[in-house]
Amino acid sequence: MNTTGMSTISIDDQIRISQRNSVSLQFARVAETQRDKIALKYQDRSWTYTSLNHAVTVAAARLRALGLQSGDRFAVMGKNSDTFVVLFLAASRAGLVHVPINFALTGPELQYLVADSAATTIIVDDEYADTVREIATSSELEHVVEMSDMLDHIQTVLADDKALAEILEQDGWDGAEETDLAQLLYTSGTTSAPKGAMLTHRALLSHYNGTIPALDMTGDDNPMVPMPLYHSAAMHVFTLPYLMLGATIRLLRIPDIAEILRYIEAEQIGSLFLAPTVWVPLSQHPDLANRDLSTLKKAQYGASIMPVTVLQRLREQYPAIGFYNCFGQSEMSPLCTVLRPEEHDERPASAGRPTSTVQLRVVDPSTGEHVGTGVPGEVQYRSPQLFSGYWNKTEQTEEAFMDGWFRSGDLVVLDEGGYIEVVDRIKDVINTGGVLVASREVEDAVYRHEAVAEVAVVGRDHEKWIEQVTAVVVLKDGYTDVAADEIRDLTRQYLARHKVPGHIEFVTELPRNQSGKLLKRELK
Repeated sequence: MNTTGMSTISIDDQIRISQRNSVSLQFARVAETQRDKIALKYQDRSWTYTSLNHAVTVAAARLRALGLQSGDRFAVMGKNSDTFVVLFLAASRAGLVHVPINFALTGPELQYLVADSAATTIIVDDEYADTVREIATSSELEHVVEMSDMLDHIQTVLADDKALAEILEQDGWDGAEETDLAQLLYTSGTTSAPKGAMLTHRALLSHYNGTIPALDMTGDDNPMVPMPLYHSAAMHVFTLPYLMLGATIRLLRIPDIAEILRYIEAEQIGSLFLAPTVWVPLSQHPDLANRDLSTLKKAQYGASIMPVTVLQRLREQYPAIGFYNCFGQSEMSPLCTVLRPEEHDERPASAGRPTSTVQLRVVDPSTGEHVGTGVPGEVQYRSPQLFSGYWNKTEQTEEAFMDGWFRSGDLVVLDEGGYIEVVDRIKDVINTGGVLVASREVEDAVYRHEAVAEVAVVGRDHEKWIEQVTAVVVLKDGYTDVAADEIRDLTRQYLARHKVPGHIEFVTELPRNQSGKLLKRELK
């Protein structure tokens, strides 16, 4: 009797294994078809799909050698790099949970994330290694590995055919189930301490399936990724979906505007995502007029609200570029809604409609009752890409849901076409004299002044009005003698009397986290 290929594993288990899926397994399938095509370019290094896939397995083996086992958390802290991308996929391949950390964090904030995630290993950019070691003795960290050491190890093994073959032939790669955790993605903490959103492989893969058609992504887009990879938008809306499509990605270490413009021209970049905090200064950059941007066809913005006046200026200046408004949040992996290029003319301030994997409703946040079209309410979601709760925070997880819907905390208006327009974060709405004012509306009015580079509007405590509408303004270079009354008078042309800023303060910069989100709690 011929027993070749027979297995002692039950047929049910064989079927389950055959159906298994994970983020890195899906990438491995793509790599098998793309092979010698360039997947990733970073600085002077290029990775084919085959070499990148092999690097992922080598890094996974290195993580296992540090004692990490399935389900363990390990942290990655650093600016963008090819190694950062490899480590995310390596976590998936080894069945680990990836914990990205904002490289700007120090002291208690860094200590909190390491302790909360119970990470025992952290891979860190060399320049931040000392910062991590300062908190290592008072945490559960067992291994602090510098990013350059990890890269050196990967490159050494890849250059040794025998050593590489031994690692590739090891058992147990890509054993994660779709319901296993792939990442703890900490919220930005703009209003409270960060919470670890638990994202499974199924959530992320569902998210990629909804993102790709919503943004018209193709493998020929030739995208650039300059925004920080520790943030969900850069990693899960652009880098991973584009890798799943077999695209060639140009990765930048930081979003340096001069470098962005240079690469668009030099490498004929066709797709570019930037936070509004980068789009705004880019629109004013002196190099803009001297660079050929003719290959750029898709421009995406998100992570914070884009001033309509800046958006319109860019669209008028570059009519051949299609702009996409990307709206969402960490708990949703993160993309929820998209406003497509052809929809901008009619609804320039809209955040669009939900992607194909997202269902939404707009309700009264206190009662859960549906509000009518044109009436502000909280947008709530159902989706297979939704997170599985907050890590170690049962109470906060329960508070985040209402009748089986995830509560976003965003106040929006839904129109008859199913499009939403973001009014504000519920916690950022200003109560002045008992009347609610959306900070975004005031900010758009202030942006109409030619001297304003950036503005944030908050409610400042006031003994008579409860809160006073307060605009904190950063002026463009060269404008030094702009008076508060001049800006206030301009806003009166566009705002009702109670919305006009009662106080205007000038600063040199606004407090933001590394993903570009305003930290309005610090302004308050």
